[in-house]
Amino acid sequence: MTGPSVRIAAVDLNGQFRGKRLAPGSEGKAVRLPLSALNVDIFGADIDGSPLVFETGDQDGVLRATGRGPLPLPWLERDTVLQPCSLYLDDGSPFEGDPRHALASVLDKFEKDGLTVIAACELEFFLVEQDGNLAAPRNPRTGKRLAQTDILSLRELDGFEAFFNDVEAAATKMGIDPLVITSEAGVGQFEITMTHGPAMKIADDVILLKELIKGTANAHGMSATFLAKPFANESGSGMHTHFSVLNQSGENIFCDDNKLKSAIAGCLHLFRSSTLFFAPHQGSYQRFVDNAHAPTTASWGFENRTVSLRVPGGPKSATRIEHRAAGGDINPYLMFSAIFGAALIGLQDNLSAPKPVEGNAYEITSDIAGLHTNWSEAIGALSDPVLHRIFAPKLLEYLAATKQQELKLLSQMSDHDIKLACLEAV
Repeated sequence: MTGPSVRIAAVDLNGQFRGKRLAPGSEGKAVRLPLSALNVDIFGADIDGSPLVFETGDQDGVLRATGRGPLPLPWLERDTVLQPCSLYLDDGSPFEGDPRHALASVLDKFEKDGLTVIAACELEFFLVEQDGNLAAPRNPRTGKRLAQTDILSLRELDGFEAFFNDVEAAATKMGIDPLVITSEAGVGQFEITMTHGPAMKIADDVILLKELIKGTANAHGMSATFLAKPFANESGSGMHTHFSVLNQSGENIFCDDNKLKSAIAGCLHLFRSSTLFFAPHQGSYQRFVDNAHAPTTASWGFENRTVSLRVPGGPKSATRIEHRAAGGDINPYLMFSAIFGAALIGLQDNLSAPKPVEGNAYEITSDIAGLHTNWSEAIGALSDPVLHRIFAPKLLEYLAATKQQELKLLSQMSDHDIKLACLEAV
């Protein structure tokens, strides 16, 4: 049988594809996958004591195509396609441990209210040498190792032209809309800004873009990492999310100041409980440093990059919220669910936002508690009943068990060794 090799997969709780390689021509084949495959730790190991494993006989679910794909994977040597899927039970119901279903559930609630979420993301990452030493890469054009910050440098982008040409070409083939690429504050750090679109498509695009960037970097003799803080003395990598909400007439409801502020109030109300969705890994918390472009307070403001929730300037019709808390290491399905679900609660409950911050938000004392400052506290916050308005209890249970296992595994490792161990996965 001829044709491209086939990959079929769903996304686990850590935002990693889990699936199978199939023979050419198998794109439409029904494929079964253990439910536990989406509830493994960052290294791909089963969760000790998981009810999805021995308690239920490690039962299978059924992979069903998301409607996106099959998609080419141009960075691989052989002609290969990926069929993205979600995982379902045999009775046809969604598997609650699938993070894509979590976002679908939140977006369904918007649709029941006649609303549609439009989103866009700014995704930061580092290119590093492929030797696993977390060293800055060499400029392919000059052969010199990058050694200094070069914010918004066209020359630095030109040095990596072949890499970014392949990234853009692959993105086009995968149906990812045009990208804007810039060099960022860290040595070897870059940012990709995505075109706005329906929230589920953007979440899918983030997952695909991470695979694309990592695969293309490897093909060019480098590695790419979305670790939130791979270098102690460099800027961290964030993923800012811009979103607005349209009504059935296609009008942006955030043009109404009251609705805008209610959505902001909802996000602030669930801000602390949602910490793990913005900072899912142990190293994520090193990114939260005052006066370092990563927000540390539960705050909002107009045209203010020191707050967690920024309302950018521009025409009234384009009014949107920029959520700035998340690192580049997130699972977009879970992070989007937390943000949009909180905004919907604010809208439905008609919550009131505090006054916007003017000036440096790092210097204010907010009446609303900020993010948890360490991983253990953030994991514990998953038990907060308020999150049950957004997430299925089983998903929160599986996620907590996953993170508790990772916490135990990594607690005896140094920060440097943790980063090396997680470099390829994150």
